[in-house]
Amino acid sequence: MILRIRKYGDPVLETKADPVAEFDGELHQLAADMFETMYANKGVGLAAPQVGVSRRLAVIDPSAGEDESARLVLVNPEILVREGTQIGEEGCLSIPGFREDVKRAWRVRVRAQDLEGKFFETEGEELLARAIQHEIDHLDGILFLQHLSLLKRDLIKRKIRKLVKAGEWD
Repeated sequence: MILRIRKYGDPVLETKADPVAEFDGELHQLAADMFETMYANKGVGLAAPQVGVSRRLAVIDPSAGEDESARLVLVNPEILVREGTQIGEEGCLSIPGFREDVKRAWRVRVRAQDLEGKFFETEGEELLARAIQHEIDHLDGILFLQHLSLLKRDLIKRKIRKLVKAGEWD
């Protein structure tokens, strides 16, 4: 089922998500619905708060659905290691129409749980590392706007306020 993506301005996006405690069928269905929603919106990552669920769950697929083995589910993730630096363009399904360069670590190592509750560690470089960092930020109530200069952030917020006023931002 395709879920409604919450847009900038919704308080759930700027609230730290609660840890997942129950690894049940509901969690499995939420992850499946999140993948479906992410693919329908041409994203490479989606965090549960973006669909209005304040839980520490994120789904990522840097292949955008082209390679099933690239699918990654992170439950209660934490970044253990950050290495190097990359600057690249980021967008966000919760802030549609806006893309900006963001500085991130080039490589990350993350510890998380799978949908069964088993702990695992994985690494990502380049786009995967960027997506992992972006989605974990969502779980911490941080939007990519917070990584921009104050000037760029204010410009985007001003444009969004105009869209809200015009009834074009729901």
